[in-house]
Amino acid sequence: QVQLVESGGGLVQAGGSLRLSCEASELTFSAYAMGWFRQAPGKEREFVAAMMWSSASINYADSMKGRFTISRDNAKNTVYLQMNNLKPEDTAIYYCAARLYGSTRFWDDYQYRGLGTQVTVSS
Repeated sequence: QVQLVESGGGLVQAGGSLRLSCEASELTFSAYAMGWFRQAPGKEREFVAAMMWSSASINYADSMKGRFTISRDNAKNTVYLQMNNLKPEDTAIYYCAARLYGSTRFWDDYQYRGLGTQVTVSS
């Protein structure tokens, strides 16, 4: 059974950093595009970043460019999201997702999804 397990969330002050991890099991990790999404209280889930099997194809939401970095270690079946200069509006549950046949910005396109990790940024 495919599982995606996020970790690394927590409480951080504005301007701080966090590194999220998402470990995948029971899938051929390198064949999947991996994406990060987030959902803030009372808001719709939104795209954060996604990448193909290598760093050759990476996409970010415009509001995250320059602050967030997605990366992956195919040997460890893990995708990361480095988040710097965090702001209170970054407070959300962050989810990772896996998609065969390429990355997109749409949550519903991803075949597998994690349960999320909470990120809270205090002002």
